[in-house]
Amino acid sequence: MAFSGREGTPVTSEQFKADSPDVSEFRRDWERWHEGVEARRRSPYGFLAVTGIHWLTSTPTTIADVPGCWHVGTDGPEVLLGEGESLRIGDATRDGRIVLGDFDEHHPVRASWGDTEIEVARRGSSYIVRPRRPDFHVREDYEGTPTYPPSLQWVVTGRFLPHPEPVSVDVGTTIDGLSNTYESPGVVTFDIEGEAFELTAFDEDDELLFLFADRTSGVTTYGGGRELVALLPDGGLVVLDFNRSRNLPCAYTPFATCPLPPAQNRLPLAVEAGERLPLGHE
Repeated sequence: MAFSGREGTPVTSEQFKADSPDVSEFRRDWERWHEGVEARRRSPYGFLAVTGIHWLTSTPTTIADVPGCWHVGTDGPEVLLGEGESLRIGDATRDGRIVLGDFDEHHPVRASWGDTEIEVARRGSSYIVRPRRPDFHVREDYEGTPTYPPSLQWVVTGRFLPHPEPVSVDVGTTIDGLSNTYESPGVVTFDIEGEAFELTAFDEDDELLFLFADRTSGVTTYGGGRELVALLPDGGLVVLDFNRSRNLPCAYTPFATCPLPPAQNRLPLAVEAGERLPLGHE
């Protein structure tokens, strides 16, 4: 077993043995983690603040909560601002015709217009615009996300089995016809109560990301699955703290394009740990 460090980052099983934390310390550390998750979720420009999702085409169109006329040109998304309109992009204030150019899915363009933040992102071969406003009713009405009680029972140490070369995996999304491609460095095998399981891991900013569903999905937890992040292998071992399983953004807004767990990551057991359905969820 293992627990998480004071700053909310999982530690290795060897560190766990050396530190010998008691259960109360484990719980306090987990509470700090979940408070941080909720704080980011409630942030002024988080997913709770997204007012809509708008798919750009080659036909110029106006968008609610956003200035200008938008379309996809030969060099990527473009916007033509009207008289007196401007956008703040990075450190520059720009007006007139703005060509945002091509960019990948992991590096969206962010602009601001008064109190509105405008995200321009790529999804496959398409582009979307998502305005975000701190006063959006979904953010203001958010009641919170309950969890299962944290338990050391759900902190397990698995073994990382690397692929000879990273494998590209097509992952479906909550948008019909849209898929994402993730790079998988390998799989993690682990035991729970003597039964063996396996999860495909994905690269996520120098950590491992697991998209998974289980028998609580659609019952007490979000039907689209949850996500879990772990540190990179330490001597071939990976600590999976299922108490830190968190909801995907699509549990909170219809304006997200969340990845769905691949078939091999649908666990045939009830993971009664981590985040449950948000309060007020429909």
